Amino acid sequence: MQICLYDPTAGYYSRNAEQFGKAGDFYTSSDVHAVFGRLLARQFDEMWQALDRPPEIEILELGPGRGLFARDVLDWSNKKFPDFFSALTYTLQESSPALRNKLQDTLENHLASGKAVISGETSEERPTIHRSLAPGTPLIVFANEFFDALPMEILRTAGKLHLALENNRLCEIWLPPLDKELEFLDRYSVHPEAGERLEVPILAQNWVEQIARSVTRGFLLIIDYGYTRSEQLAGRHRGTLMAYRHHSSSPDPYQAPGEQDLTAHVNFTALAAACEQAGLQVEKLLTQSQFLMGIGESNQFADAFEDCRVPQERAKVALQLKHLVTPVGMGENFQVLIARRG
Repeated sequence: MQICLYDPTAGYYSRNAEQFGKAGDFYTSSDVHAVFGRLLARQFDEMWQALDRPPEIEILELGPGRGLFARDVLDWSNKKFPDFFSALTYTLQESSPALRNKLQDTLENHLASGKAVISGETSEERPTIHRSLAPGTPLIVFANEFFDALPMEILRTAGKLHLALENNRLCEIWLPPLDKELEFLDRYSVHPEAGERLEVPILAQNWVEQIARSVTRGFLLIIDYGYTRSEQLAGRHRGTLMAYRHHSSSPDPYQAPGEQDLTAHVNFTALAAACEQAGLQVEKLLTQSQFLMGIGESNQFADAFEDCRVPQERAKVALQLKHLVTPVGMGENFQVLIARRG
């Protein structure tokens, strides 16, 4: 999974940056409408105020893709929240060379002014946080659809999945799992039943631990599609590793290595526990619908409709907003985890 997604030359995220958006293999909330970034800009401003309006604050976005979300947040903050904007430095941590080039184009003006910074190149394999400001500066770490694409282990009753070479062909073999992987199942997941394959996202846990150490004062905000342990115990979200290509899904990760996205649902019970073990206070898990409604309802989603000049534009934006917040769209499939310190 590490090679197929992140290899510098052959990896899915490294080869080109055209797989994003509605014409590509998948799209994120930022591809739907700028309102996603605008609502989050309002949320980030509230977080800055909750931290007593420090003279400097850093947002660190993990896996920012093409930078559409960052541009929306920066543009809207500049327009609507000038005090917050003047304190803000926006750091984008992106491992893909192709996407780093895209960021240069998308955020040209903000990079030139120093408001946005593309941080040191890193590997998803070794959790490392690259900050632009001094370590003690208040920090908001933002991760939208980052954790679902981290490499993970696969377990079934026969053991842990490895790949072997036999007669010059890849084949699956099953070897004994590590103690920490079995312990993960005991604490945060379930043990596989006959015929089941379950993901064990050890790397995701390592990332959260690393992030939590970096947040000496501030927030961690994770948005992703995922589940809780109680949902797994009820028989849902078991074996969620999927491949995506041209908006079609397949359970076969070997079909087109390097040419398809590989993702699995995120175990939010495990992420929340890792935050708490690192000393962060974790808020109640929300759906994306609850989260965005909570931000937008007070001003009737004025952030979405401000640029609409005619009724047809307003109707189009209303449909896009509906896709972000309703159960049939992205509203109920995506979960929002907020953790804080200080």
